[in-house]
Amino acid sequence: MPPNQTSQTALYERLTGDDDSRMCKDIPDSACQVQPINFVRHLIASLGNKLADELSSARLVLPWLMGAIGAPLWMVGLLVPIREAGALLPQVFVAGFIRQKEQRKWTWVAGSVIQSLAALLLVILSLVGQGGLGGSLVLMALVALSLARGLSSIATKDVLGKTIAKQQRGTLMGWSGSVAGGVTLAAGIMLMLFNDRPSDLALAVLMGIAALGWGLNALCAALIEETPGAVEGGENAWDSVRQGLHLLREDPAFMRFNLARALLLSSALALPYIALLAQQRSGSNLGDLGLLIIVSGLAGMLASPVWGKRADASSRRVMRNAGLAAAVCCALAALAGGLPGAWTTSPWPYALLYGLLVIAHAGVRLGRKTYVVDLADTDRRALYVALSNTLTGVLMLLVGGLVGVLAQWFGTPVLLGLLAACALAAAMTAQGLPEVEE
Repeated sequence: MPPNQTSQTALYERLTGDDDSRMCKDIPDSACQVQPINFVRHLIASLGNKLADELSSARLVLPWLMGAIGAPLWMVGLLVPIREAGALLPQVFVAGFIRQKEQRKWTWVAGSVIQSLAALLLVILSLVGQGGLGGSLVLMALVALSLARGLSSIATKDVLGKTIAKQQRGTLMGWSGSVAGGVTLAAGIMLMLFNDRPSDLALAVLMGIAALGWGLNALCAALIEETPGAVEGGENAWDSVRQGLHLLREDPAFMRFNLARALLLSSALALPYIALLAQQRSGSNLGDLGLLIIVSGLAGMLASPVWGKRADASSRRVMRNAGLAAAVCCALAALAGGLPGAWTTSPWPYALLYGLLVIAHAGVRLGRKTYVVDLADTDRRALYVALSNTLTGVLMLLVGGLVGVLAQWFGTPVLLGLLAACALAAAMTAQGLPEVEE
């Protein structure tokens, strides 16, 4: 065995705790033989992707970019919906296209390259963009980022299912989440070094690093050794939609999973509102924002590997437990305004709750990702993932708008109480799911 391959096998066994890297479930022997190498390449690809995602965040960095170039305020409000829903909604339409490909990694590569090119456009806009025209071009670049992200997302999960065996996928995603937490931590420290309005050059550097991150992601994806798979079942977009809706009717576990996933959106929707509470109570200073970012990074680093190991044992229980944890965090955040004295104006209680909810949300993400990959067989995995993501994208648009209205009418504490109830309902729904890891 070449030294490089030996070292990658050793790294794989250390990260997974698997002393026999040739023991595989539900992947062919040819894929099993190169699983350690593919595991490491998946992990490095994830590093590039997570780095790029953090440095082009629609919740933090892109709003600063829009402000720096003087874009209209209403455009800033479109950033997060475009980023999130744009990545999820089209996936069911490309599932049939992906299933027609013997090797799905090239679809992943294409998505990463498009994201890298869109980030390079953002570099240029950071330096020369102005006003409404510049803001419109930023939104166009974000649409390209989001659609390409959706393309890569479904292909990534399909390649993951073909190259990494059951009971190792959650571990891989756990370490990927830990890498993401470290990147978030680094981004928080970096942003604390900037003033309230980063310079045009600083924004351009951030976008340039993001472009390099997606380039690294594309390179590692291209290097993954993927065994050609079956192409039966590839259909056009509308056939994929019809087949996907039929799957919801014929597979009760898939229907229940999607119901649990929809209710678990409460963990993602609550995060910005806890940050908003911190801002309202303690003042909008950049130090407090940096504190939230650093806490988020540390929480992600610590939580994801632990959730990943547990997801390999039972992703159903991870979804249930994460839902319960999210419910407790949301309920405590709703009550936080009643804390006595100086606690109400300190950022620390909110930072603690934010970090705990990040831990719960990491469990939500790892549990549902592992569950849907393990639930489906090889031929239908891409369609299961795509349909679930598309349904979630539709709900994100609808529920996200409704959540905003409820927060405006009733206030943040009442909204967080409602989200706590949704998270509790999600945990109860997940409890009734069948086990899929065995």
